[in-house]
Amino acid sequence: MAGLGFSFTSVSIDADESYPSDLQAGDIPHYISRAKARAYAPLLQENQLLVTADTIVWADGKMLGKPHNVEEAFAMLRSLSGKTHQVYTAVTFAQIANHQLDLSTLVDKTDVTFAELSDEEIRYYIDHYRPFDKAGAYGIQEWIGYVACTKIEGSYFNVMGFPVHRVYEYLKALG
Repeated sequence: MAGLGFSFTSVSIDADESYPSDLQAGDIPHYISRAKARAYAPLLQENQLLVTADTIVWADGKMLGKPHNVEEAFAMLRSLSGKTHQVYTAVTFAQIANHQLDLSTLVDKTDVTFAELSDEEIRYYIDHYRPFDKAGAYGIQEWIGYVACTKIEGSYFNVMGFPVHRVYEYLKALG
C-alpha cells in the first residue's frame, strides 16, 4: 500500500480462518478474507476502508496452507517440484455504509511452475529460510524462487500475497 502512495494503518485481529470443506481453489481465500473483514467490522468507523487478504497455494486439487513443521514443509515442496500450481489471493474491501457492513472481494490467480528440486535443495531451503509462515511452504521472493521458479503466468505480487495491481485498480475506481 505504501508503494502505491496510500497512507494506511496496519492492524492485527484474531479471526477464524476455518472454511467449509466443500470450497475449492479461489473460493477458499475469498471466504477467509471476508471472515477476517467481519471479525474487524465492529471496530470499523464510517469514514474508514478496511482491506483484508488471504492467500493459498492450490496444487493437485488440494489446498496447501502454512506448514506446521519440517515434515509438512518438505512434503509440500516435494509435491510442487517439477509441476505447475496455482496461487490464489483474495482481497476484501470493507466499509460501513448506512450503518451496515459493505464487503467487496476480488480474487487473483497466478500459475507458478517449479523446476525439479532435489531433496537436498528442499532441505537447504527449509533449514535456511524456515517457511512455516508461508502458504505452500515457500516465498517466491526468497532463494527457492530464484532457483525453482521457471515460469509465472499472472502477477508476481499475487504470489507474494497481495495482488497490488488489482488493489490499485479497485481503489482508483473508488476515487
